Formats: sequence, structure tokens, C-alpha cells
Amino acid sequence: MADKLPADFPETGWGMPFSKLFNEAVEVQNHAYNGRSTKSFRREGRWAKVQAQLKKGDYVFIQFGHNDAKASDTARYAPSQTDFRENLTRYVAETRAKGGIPILLTPTQRRKFDSTGVFIDQHADYPNVVREVAAKEKVLLIDIEKESKKYISSEGPEGAKKMFLHYPVGIFRKFMKGAADDTHFSPFGAMKISDMVAEAILASNEHLRSFLKKSIFPQKYEFELPLVSTTVFKKDTFNIISYGAVSSANTLNTGAIQQAIDMASKQGGGMVLVPSGFWLTGPIKLLSNVNLHISSGAVLQFSNKPKDYPLIRTNWEGVDAIRAQSPISAKGQRNIAITGSGIIDGAGEAWRPVKKGKLTAGEWDKLIHSGGVLDSKKETWYPTEGALKASTMDRPGVIAAGFTEANTEEIKEFLRPNMISLRECEQVLLEGVTFQNSPAWNIHPLLCKHLTVENIHVKNPWFAQNGDGIDIESCEFVSVRNSKFDVGDDGICLKSGKDAEGRKRARPSAHILIENCIVFHGHGGVVVGSEMSGGVHDLFVNNCQFLDTDVGLRFKTMRGRGGVVQNVFIRDISMKNIAGEAILFDMYYQGKDPVSTFGNGGETPKIELVPVNEGTPQFKNIFIDNVVAKGAETGLLIRGLPEMPIHHIELNNIDIESNQGYRVIEAKDITLKQAKFTETGTKKSEMFHVKNWKLN
Repeated sequence: MADKLPADFPETGWGMPFSKLFNEAVEVQNHAYNGRSTKSFRREGRWAKVQAQLKKGDYVFIQFGHNDAKASDTARYAPSQTDFRENLTRYVAETRAKGGIPILLTPTQRRKFDSTGVFIDQHADYPNVVREVAAKEKVLLIDIEKESKKYISSEGPEGAKKMFLHYPVGIFRKFMKGAADDTHFSPFGAMKISDMVAEAILASNEHLRSFLKKSIFPQKYEFELPLVSTTVFKKDTFNIISYGAVSSANTLNTGAIQQAIDMASKQGGGMVLVPSGFWLTGPIKLLSNVNLHISSGAVLQFSNKPKDYPLIRTNWEGVDAIRAQSPISAKGQRNIAITGSGIIDGAGEAWRPVKKGKLTAGEWDKLIHSGGVLDSKKETWYPTEGALKASTMDRPGVIAAGFTEANTEEIKEFLRPNMISLRECEQVLLEGVTFQNSPAWNIHPLLCKHLTVENIHVKNPWFAQNGDGIDIESCEFVSVRNSKFDVGDDGICLKSGKDAEGRKRARPSAHILIENCIVFHGHGGVVVGSEMSGGVHDLFVNNCQFLDTDVGLRFKTMRGRGGVVQNVFIRDISMKNIAGEAILFDMYYQGKDPVSTFGNGGETPKIELVPVNEGTPQFKNIFIDNVVAKGAETGLLIRGLPEMPIHHIELNNIDIESNQGYRVIEAKDITLKQAKFTETGTKKSEMFHVKNWKLN
């Protein structure tokens, strides 16, 4: 709990970030001191300093227990049922005597597991004594022992390390020999405990709760925003040149780059340096504790030869499938990063089909003369006969449809990979790099936790089929900030699995912050779905701009998906030249381009009532504030299902110029405050089967 000196970093007491969770009307003083018990804190005169300045109405947070149990230390030891109980009672009484308000906290759990991964409690009966004193004295109890035990147990032996001081050698001055401390907190751990305390205050009846700081999202407090644990690496550098890499247009450096990564991970981690130059490579795998650094002036160019990419079992659009191995992949790794200011190019032109309607006549002529084949209608180009053949198959590559590595080799080019595939990884950083020209999706974190995306640039040709920017699928605790996307499909997309497989996985995308991002082109700016069968919740979007996207805020699903999208908070969005809808909630997604372009696009769905079942999706509890859009086909489209209307949507301070203001079908409890729709076309706003619509 105690304040630490700068030289102690990264050791952090939870009292240090706690003050940031209150507004400016509150002064927080931290009198805690390392290693003190109820006994030694008083004997050293520390409690007297607190008492001397106590005023009526002041709150005093009292947390002891770790050090009272040290039986071998007579200066600190306080038996739980006698001295410890009496000391706590005395602290409460003396606080009240000065007009203060005492709050008792149980001690925080340590990270301790047995050999089978079962959590071990080290606190004996000290927490129970705190609870009993709180009940007897009618004092607010904040049960940090209970909550920290729940969290540490859920994270398991490895995941819980991020709460404490677990660092390799050679990073921090105080811990040059490394640290393996399961008692004292990392910055993340301190903030986590601080948030637990704030949550308990909010749930109480104490007046103090009214001083908790609201976040920029008016419905949420500061402590409720996603808390993401960051990466940290040794300073050792592994230059790929030292492992035989050569800057060349034709030399394949796969072995050299992978050897550098392997060696770095084996030696405890560090930076694998890709220096300035042109580096041709096949697919590589990231490993734990490795930061792949793409220097300024460096191009990491992936091979345009599909033979260099083995077929593997992975996941595509929410289902298990056979695909070509991703250019960069990682599975089950911890503390990994791709950083720098260079460029990663995925050679997408070797894989992608291209629709004639999306190119000029000259571009189309150049493409078909480069090789490849056309479909029977001469409207879509494929790189190989195998890719064309697969386009006519039922669910090509899908394992449940009977596809294996053996029977998909001839259609490999159709099974194009996502460029960056991160699966079941934890503590991931993507920073500074330009990611471009992906075969399919550009960046795909799947089942990851604690992902930080900062100041990246994601690019794909505007005609790139499935050329999404980033698809965050079934991930938790994610921050995407200060980044730019200019792509051929959805820009920033949230997913969580498809249909029955997604519901069985039951892993939502949750606790995600998207902030200060720009989407220059794409089917949607920030998008949820359509594969959202595991659900999406606690999504926060702030200060983003969408320029020339087909749709701005795009929520899409369909019958059969199931899943619930809820607790979404969006504010300060600016849009210009939106070809379709500025804000879209649609339960009739048809898997086609959102805007009709040269014969592509959606069709009017058939609307009918069907029974609600596990495949019925839901959109609810979505709050959108401060949106300005200049130029759109439709300002707001809400299209729910007769059996499941879209419900509880609040839009505040909306100013949209569009051909049609709004179109709302099968919805209820829709509230718009200070909403202005300027219609520039002849089609008037319309509503069908809408209940509790409020517009003012």
C-alpha cells in the first residue's frame, strides 16, 4: 500500500494510484509504510502523525495483516485473536474519537500455488478477524483478501505474475538481478487492487462514493475503464545480420530471422533487431519475451510464393479451419511485441481474388495479363486454378466440412492467411510499425489477453477482399490508440466466434478501449460482428474519425449467430463522406459489401417472425455521445428481428447530414437527446414496429 521512491520502480504500492480515482475535491494522504504491523505502526509513532491531523469527516483506510503474522519478529508480531484484534479495535475507536470515519480492509493475498496449480492461502485467520471487528464495530469492510484471491486464482500461476514483481535480469536498476517477488505489486497489480477498493466504495453507502472520478464516458467511473498490463523486455539485442540475414531482393532470410528469435527467447528475451534494409522472408513465429523491432528504413517483406507457407490447423472467420501459415504467428506466448517504425509487407497480391468492378479498365487489363484465371462470368480474378476451384466449394478449408491438410494442398492459394496471427497470447504490444498488404485480415489477435496497440499504421488496397485492418476476436483487456487504418474491408473490428462454434467457445471480446484512431477507408470504421457469437461487452470508443468509409459505426449480425453485444460506450466521433450508414445496427447481415459498388452489395432481406433460440443475437445497452457526420446515405439505421428487437440504445448530441435521416425497424427503448438529422435527399425518415422511441 505504501508510496515508493522513483528508485524503487517498478515496485508500486496500491495507495499510489488510488488518489487518481477521486475528483479534485478529495485529498488522499498515504501514511502506509513497508513492513509495518498494527503493533509497529503504532510504536514507531506513525499512527500519532495520522491522528494529529485528523478532522471530522475524514476517512481512514486501515489495512494490516501481512506483517502481524511474523511470529519470529517481536517488534511486529501481533497474535490474530488477541493483540491484532485489540489493535484494530483501538484504531477504529481512536479514528471515531476525532470525528473520522474508519474503513477496514482485509490484507491482500500473495501469489502462492501448489504444484498442481491450486491456490494456497497464507493469511491464516487474520482476514476473518478483520471481518469480525468490522461487523462488531459497524465499520465498512472492503474485503480485498476475498477479491484478490478470486482474481489471482482465476489468473493461475503464470497469469498472476503480472500483478507482482516478476522480471528478468537487466531491466530495472533496483532489480538488475531480476525479481521473483509474490508479495509486492507491479504497477498493474497496484492499479488492480486500487480499482477493487474503488469498486467497493461505489457499492457502499458511504458519502465518499460521490467523489469517485467519472471517466470521459459519462456512464462510467475512471476505475471501470479497461486496465491493460504492458510488456517489458531485457535490453539484450539480437541483430538478424549476426544470424546470417542478408538485405536482398531474392535471398530468403526465414532461417536467420527465426534463429534470432529462438536464441533471444532461449536466453530470457530481448530485442530481435531488423535493421534498415530490405529483408525477404517466409513465415516466422514469435516466442515469449521477444520484441521483434522493425527499424526505420527497414522493410520486412514476406514471400509471394505460397509454397513457402505450410498448411496448418487454425481458425478463420470464427471456425476451425485449414489455412496457410501466417507470415507472423504466435500461439500461447507471453510478453511479446512487434515495434519500430519500419514496414511489414504481407505480399497480399499473390493471394487475393479481385473483383473486376473494383478496378479501372486499365487496372483490370494489367491484372489479367499478369497471370491467374477468371471465373466463368469473367468478373473475378483468382491467382491460380486451385483458388478458383475452391471458390465453388462448400466451406473450403473448414475442418468440420471434412477438410484436412492433405486434401487442401491444391487449393492452398484460396486458404490465404491473416498476416499477423496471435493466438492465446498474453501481454502483447504492437507499436509504431506499418502493417500493409495482407493476404487476408491484416492483424488477428484471437483469445489473447492484455493487448496494447499503439501508433501503428495499417494499410491495404481499397479493393482487398477480406482486407480488414485489425480483427480482435475473443480477446480481453485491449487498448488500441493513436493508430491509422486505410483498408479494403472493416477497419477496427470486434469478433468472438461464429454460430455454434463461437457459442461453445463462449469467450467474449471484452474490456476494450479504442481511442484517438482514424479510419480513412474501409467497409466500417469501428465494427462489431458479424461473428460475435461469444458476445461483446464493455467496449469503449473515444475520439475517432472515419473518412470515406462505407459505414461509420457498424454493428452487424444475423440469425444463427447468437451472442449478446452490450455495455458499449462511444463518444466524440467525427465522420465525412460515409457512403452508407453513419450509425448502423443490423441483424440482417448478408456477408456482402455494405454499399452496392458496380454490382456488389446487399439485397433487401425478407422479414419474418421466427422463434427465439440460442442462435438469436442481441444488441442492447449501447450509449453513443457526440457524433458529427457530414455526408451519409442514411444517418441512423436500426434493423432488428421481429422476435428480438434492438433495444436500450441511447444517442446524445448527434448531428448528422445525410440523404435520409433515420430508418428504424423492430426496435424498442430508443432514446435520442439533442439529435439533429439534416436530410439532403427526398427520402424521409421512417419507423416500423418501434416501441418507446424518444427524440428530442
